[in-house]
Amino acid sequence: MSNPPLRAAIVPVTPLQQNCTLLWCTETMLGAFVDPGGDLERLKAAATQHGVTIEKILLTHGHIDHCGSAGILAAELGVPIEGPHRDDIFWISRLEDDGKRYGVPGKPFEPERWLEDGETVTVGKLTFDVRHCPGHTPGHIVFHHPGSKLALVGDVLFQGSIGRTDFPRGNHQQLLDSITLRLWPMGDDTHFVPGHGPMSTFGHERATNPFVADKVLARA
Repeated sequence: MSNPPLRAAIVPVTPLQQNCTLLWCTETMLGAFVDPGGDLERLKAAATQHGVTIEKILLTHGHIDHCGSAGILAAELGVPIEGPHRDDIFWISRLEDDGKRYGVPGKPFEPERWLEDGETVTVGKLTFDVRHCPGHTPGHIVFHHPGSKLALVGDVLFQGSIGRTDFPRGNHQQLLDSITLRLWPMGDDTHFVPGHGPMSTFGHERATNPFVADKVLARA
């Protein structure tokens, strides 16, 4: 079998067991961390183990377990941060206070690039589509690599569940709309990495998820 253009390794970090994803382009061996919330030594060791040179950090949203240590890591590695959407500046600005609350190091930062719906980001020679998927947070985004049928969805959708909307500026209906209008069109055979827990496919969730399965929403 030929070498796939994209490889990924999931590294759970922080006491909240958030899925940080190490992504890399197999042609160039350039990579990115998606949502490096903490445990930076473990993350750097994973990059070294796979022979990946980190060229940037990508963020889905501004919650402490996803980006508390992003600014620290970016400074250590000398790489830029891209994402999330500007509407999550509310969360990023309070990372230090939230870090004390959750026992996770948190440091506010300014990304080199805020991301908008419909834009793209690159990792090596790979190109990811950016979709703005508010609801869990107002500035939440999702990264999609169509060629690999892979999406990194942060806390929008999980195997058997959906993101919480009871945090400040959460919106339940927005979340449902993000899932059905932005994620489902990516295709039932698309695998996704959630912010917590095991991977799944959009087709599996459309068939079985107690919150957003087709049959559940049809009754709503």
